[in-house]
Amino acid sequence: MSLTPSTMLPLGTPAPDFSLLNVDGQVDGQVDGQKVSLSRFAGSPALVVAFFSNHCPYVKYLADDFATFAREVQAKGAAVVAIASNDVANYPADSPDQMVAEAESRGYSFPYLYDETQEVAKAYAAACTPDFYVFDADRKLAYRGQFDASRPDSGQPITGVDLRAAVEAVLAGKAPVEDQKPSVGCNIKWKQGNEPPYFG
Repeated sequence: MSLTPSTMLPLGTPAPDFSLLNVDGQVDGQVDGQKVSLSRFAGSPALVVAFFSNHCPYVKYLADDFATFAREVQAKGAAVVAIASNDVANYPADSPDQMVAEAESRGYSFPYLYDETQEVAKAYAAACTPDFYVFDADRKLAYRGQFDASRPDSGQPITGVDLRAAVEAVLAGKAPVEDQKPSVGCNIKWKQGNEPPYFG
């Protein structure tokens, strides 16, 4: 498996806005068409944004642990959202109906949004799945990088220590450590001709 690292968007970057279909908002197992925007999280002292993929082995490796992490930080006041931006024509496992099944099976407690145009991924300079961002109360970027140092077949336990420390710092009104390690994973599957300039 080839590894793609985070672009490491500059700290202090304002959170780009979005309005995306939430597959976790469903009726009788069907996507209900609800849109979720950045403004939904107004008032939260910290916002975690994750770029995910249903089929990526790096996401599958930590998805259950991230779901647990999300519930823990949400209980402390942080907001969490995940976004899927892959080209579903070529990767149907990442389609909205499969996202519904993924959210249900993992017990996601946060919105799981479908970025059909891939414009939100571009706005965040997202490059890989998983890719993680933490924004402070002013929605300025305080952390971007890895969940932790564990990788598939690394032999290291999944702890979420890096992302957890960043969220806890922001909740305490402090800046996370400046030495932040990029996440790595599968590259976002861009639609042909839609690749951003930072890709490749």
